[in-house]
Order: sequence, then structure tokens, then C-alpha cells
Amino acid sequence: MIYKTSIEGITHQMLHGFFVNWANPPSPDAHLRILQGSFKFVLAVDEANNQVVGFINAISDGVLSAYIPLLEVLPDYQKQGIGKELVSRIMSELSDFYMVDLLCDKSLQPFYERLGMVRADGMATRNFRFQSGSNAREERW
Repeated sequence: MIYKTSIEGITHQMLHGFFVNWANPPSPDAHLRILQGSFKFVLAVDEANNQVVGFINAISDGVLSAYIPLLEVLPDYQKQGIGKELVSRIMSELSDFYMVDLLCDKSLQPFYERLGMVRADGMATRNFRFQSGSNAREERW
């Protein structure tokens, strides 16, 4: 397993199988755009089959705060420490920020607590019509 912080050599063909159980998952093309638009990301790549098997990304203002919206490991690669390694590496990438936040389901909170994060109250809204990312603008302002 290698871990990458560069999109170099990563294609949408390497991003299949993510967003399990999502009603309207992003396509591999949209997934690649998500990574390209991220402030930071870390990819876990299985060298044996040249497949991305896990990823985590962060968005940020570049000054004080960062937010981790996505952490995913393909089902066949779960329970092997890949998620833990991805979190560790992104937190290292974000170590100079005042705050690094994420939202997760209650069932996932113990995972993040074991990695040094603390529970916090938060609010969120979701527009599931756009869950696939198909509405995302290609260009940024």
C-alpha cells in the first residue's frame, strides 16, 4: 500500500467502488473533481492492482480552519488500518491549523475518538438532490 498526496497519475478509472450505500453517489469523474478541488487529500493506493482503495480529503480557508468532509475505504480493504492511516496523514498535513472539524454519524464517533478527536455539537444541512455532485461547477471563481 502506498499513500499519495498528489493527483499525478490518478484517473477516474482508479476511483470505482466508493460511496457505498449512498442513494445518489458521485461518479468516478465527480470523485476525481472532488479530489482536485480539495485543499488537501491523501489516497491509499494498492500497488498490486493500481487501484485507489481509500481516500480522505480536507477543504480549508487556508488560514485557521479545515473541514474533513470525506473518508472512505473500499469494503474489501476495511479493518486493515487504512482509515486510521489516512486520518493520521491528513491530520499531519493540517497540523498548523487552529481547528480541524468533521461531522460523522454517531456510530463512527468512537473511531475518531481513538484517533484523538473529541465530540462536539454541530449543525448540518443536506440537499440529497445534489449528492452525486452532478451540479458542481467545473470552474471556480
